[in-house]
Amino acid sequence: MEDRRLLVKISHMYYLEGATQSEIAKVFGVSRSLISKYLSKAREAGIVEIKIHDGSHHPFMNIEARIEKKYGLREVICVPNLGNGTDLDSIGTYASRYLLRILKNGQIVGVSSGTTLLSVAKQLSAKLPYASTTFVPIVGGMGDERVDIHANVLVSMFAEKLKAHYKFLHAPVIADSKKDKELFMSQSSIQSVFELAEKADIILVGIGGSPKHSTITRSEIGKKYRQYFNELDAVGDICYKFIDENGNAPSNSWNDKIISFDIKKLKKIPFVIGVAAGVEKVEAIKAVLNGKLINVLITDEKTAEMLGS
Repeated sequence: MEDRRLLVKISHMYYLEGATQSEIAKVFGVSRSLISKYLSKAREAGIVEIKIHDGSHHPFMNIEARIEKKYGLREVICVPNLGNGTDLDSIGTYASRYLLRILKNGQIVGVSSGTTLLSVAKQLSAKLPYASTTFVPIVGGMGDERVDIHANVLVSMFAEKLKAHYKFLHAPVIADSKKDKELFMSQSSIQSVFELAEKADIILVGIGGSPKHSTITRSEIGKKYRQYFNELDAVGDICYKFIDENGNAPSNSWNDKIISFDIKKLKKIPFVIGVAAGVEKVEAIKAVLNGKLINVLITDEKTAEMLGS
């Protein structure tokens, strides 16, 4: 009875009065670690029951947990669908908040390109500067089409919002030949950018659908190289490398010319955040997850339901 009385008193002070474990330890003249053990014992004995009211506050917890377990992810964030289509602004808002949650000053952040990441950059808002943080592009530019979604433009937007530093990658997204790509990649200025990206703490990537739905295939580059897409057995792209259903980027006349971060090295980065949604991207997202190319996924509820089924 004395033990239970002590457990009840400590639990009451901690859970109802809001006292810290250190404060309670001083009252009883014991160590903080012993108070922690008492609180654990109180839960084991049924004196304390913790109930989380998650139904209305977090309706997607189950589907997020199912996808996390299925693919071994750090975290899945599911964004509610307010209409029939994908709400890029909402996805950008959730992704920007997640970035700020994990970002620490002094880190290196790699950034791919695309319309979804543009939305993330637009929605980003920070109260404090990240003066020692550096944003680095991990893919080349796309010529004159959709300059607003180039990686160089995006890193400058992120850096401006956070008062951070950034680097530019002075290279096209695709070289004229495999030999030309190797020549680009041998340049010290380009090598230095990719070497910095390899040290990234966080990388943000979009995920493109099959060649039929990919942003790059709708650009001038896509029209110019349309014949390449016909020979690809691809379900989607990441960093502009077209991948198969297992997340592999096989050697072919397209992938061999793309100037981008080696997607195999994504597996070595602590946080690789994939931001993508849409029915047309489900197979591509599955391929990226199968290949373990990302460990955080931010998507919408309709896409999540298809991924978790």
